[in-house]
Amino acid sequence: MAVELAPVWINPYTIRKSRTGGVIARLLSLCSGELVAARMFSPSRELVEKYCRLIPLKGSGESRKIRDQIRTYIQKYWMPDRSSGDQPRVMMLIFRGNNVISELAEQVVGPIRRSSISGETVRDTYGDYIKDSEGNILYFEPAVFIVPEKAAVEKALKLWARYSDRDGGILKKACSFPSGVVPETTLVMLKPGNFEGPSSLAGNVIDIISRTGLRIIGARIVHMSIEQAMEFYRPVAKALPERMKSWIVEKLKHCLGEALDFDIPEITYKRIGDELKALKANREFNTIIQTMTGIDPDMAKGIRAKSKPGPEKCLALIYQGDRAISRIRSVLGATDPNKAASATIRRMYAHSISNNVAHASDSRSNVAREIRIIRMEENNFKQIINGFYRK
Repeated sequence: MAVELAPVWINPYTIRKSRTGGVIARLLSLCSGELVAARMFSPSRELVEKYCRLIPLKGSGESRKIRDQIRTYIQKYWMPDRSSGDQPRVMMLIFRGNNVISELAEQVVGPIRRSSISGETVRDTYGDYIKDSEGNILYFEPAVFIVPEKAAVEKALKLWARYSDRDGGILKKACSFPSGVVPETTLVMLKPGNFEGPSSLAGNVIDIISRTGLRIIGARIVHMSIEQAMEFYRPVAKALPERMKSWIVEKLKHCLGEALDFDIPEITYKRIGDELKALKANREFNTIIQTMTGIDPDMAKGIRAKSKPGPEKCLALIYQGDRAISRIRSVLGATDPNKAASATIRRMYAHSISNNVAHASDSRSNVAREIRIIRMEENNFKQIINGFYRK
């Protein structure tokens, strides 16, 4: 079986209706391929027209009608709206795996068909294709687009790679907001635990975040190096000793209080906490770094080893909107899942402080700092496509 790349485009309507998380949950839980790239696009007229020319004209009957409808749909809804000034946002995902093209087409995304009510595939749930008794199309919404023919995938990917710098990246000016609203941008990192095998977790998290009404304007798969992770979590490292002191004191009270037949003064617990907090903080910090990178920092020797991207991946997302930073952190919940409010993401899905599902920036200065560290502006989307087809 041959390893393939397979693209999925999430349509502007799907994104605008906050169905992105649900779609991603289906894709990641049903597809055996690995998600290797993600990028937001605001396609130019030139890109849309060139892409439509790649859609084959062959076929007849129902198949031909659907292809014609796809071209019409893309030309209408993917191009910039000159009247409103809004720019359509398309999220493009790339999966890699054995026979992943046909798997997405047949089992995961599914065909475009008139009677899809089973909910088995992405289009069964999120797409619609409604015709009247005379065969006229009344409503057409495919939710996502794919390229089911292997011969056409390479051409499509290379085309989007060529336009990925000009038409893709962080779409800072794609969304309009009501008068008086000064939108913030913030960074969310879905951590490696979301991608352990086929899982809907990452999509579920995105779906919950969508309740804030914020808009996704950037997406990128990130493989952090030890060097990056240590810089990224440097503020956490400074705060960890005092956090760990409280944890140590609680543990000591629980363990020693039951084991000994005399009371220990509070000041003694605190003194022991002061003695041990640095050791515990160092261990906790190393656990965070290893979780984010997949590499034990104590085993990585030399600059080259610490600067090499790790095997673990994160999905970095940029959100934009009114009070974006505080709204995301509110729905995410406290760093310690045991202290997070009910119905927050970390309360529902996190297991520990070091494995707490997602990271969200806590200030505007940290948004800029963290985006720089993970090289959010870097176009690894194009690198992955060009590198694959150079083989």
